[in-house]
Amino acid sequence: MSEAQEGAAAQAVHPRRVFSGVQPTGNLHLGNYLGAVKRFVQMQEEWDCEKLYCMVDLHALTINPDPAELTRATRELAAAFIACGLDPAKSMLFNQSRVSAHAELAWVFNCVARVGWVNRMTQFKEKAGKNREAASVGLYAYPVLMAADILAYRATHVPVGEDQKQHLELTRDIAIKFNNDYGRPNHFPEVEPLIEGAATRVMSLRDGSKKMSKSDASDMSRINLTDDADAIAQKIRKARTDPEPLPESIEGLAERPEAKNLVGIYAALADLTPAGVLAEWGGKPFSEFKPALADLSVAMLAPIAGRMRELLADIPEIDAVLEKGAERAAAIAAPVMAETYEAVGLIGRR
Repeated sequence: MSEAQEGAAAQAVHPRRVFSGVQPTGNLHLGNYLGAVKRFVQMQEEWDCEKLYCMVDLHALTINPDPAELTRATRELAAAFIACGLDPAKSMLFNQSRVSAHAELAWVFNCVARVGWVNRMTQFKEKAGKNREAASVGLYAYPVLMAADILAYRATHVPVGEDQKQHLELTRDIAIKFNNDYGRPNHFPEVEPLIEGAATRVMSLRDGSKKMSKSDASDMSRINLTDDADAIAQKIRKARTDPEPLPESIEGLAERPEAKNLVGIYAALADLTPAGVLAEWGGKPFSEFKPALADLSVAMLAPIAGRMRELLADIPEIDAVLEKGAERAAAIAAPVMAETYEAVGLIGRR
């Protein structure tokens, strides 16, 4: 049997299962929506399998948040998931800390992953900045916890943004090493990242070379899912552009980051390809394109903010959704953890 056939055989052992998570650090924005949440909602109908979508609050501890703010942001993220179209009856929605398997498996994986692997993670270098020695161990080990988030459920597919691809590769490396080290070739699946859509990496509205981020000092750099219609329209109208009209082909966007970003946003919101957007708008000035993009953005995003406000008016109901989702998730993780503990020689887990 070839290596490819062996890999396919190993994958066939595990039922298709989807997992993904978003960090609850407040101000969920357009980049989060287009890069992840919109795809979660689409997969809810397209994929006939178990789907787990997690508010990764343990990951949020790496930035030392105010405790009350973390609680608020976790509930806000849950409300955003539901407002965007995720149905708790069809997808498991829960916060990471409610399921102990995440933290437990992360320690096992800390003893499997190699320091050299984690040293290669570019996001740590970016987030730690120049004073890397002062960064927390949690920030350094973040990708290992991410691997545990996924493999605690033996998830096979993970919809993520392009910036998470390296972390998914680490998850595969950890799964392969664990399987080899403990002589269990099918224990964990080799996860497949799903990086799809016209806007898998949404950039700042003020600087097309930088990723849209909730940490940007300028609120005009992003569209928050809590923004009302007026704020959304204003931010699109004031988005940075260049003086040239839109190109008529994709190649014409290569050296024009702001134009590429706005075309990608339009394409993702309208369920078109960037080429399809340029077929309609190529050769036209931004003075015509930006009002159309503003109208489209308001139509697609403003209702989310309204629905979020309604949901956040009933905190006990949000907490009930998270508790039920965690119970369902924990039931999936329990046999995985029992088998993992047995594999490594830890006793007493059932």
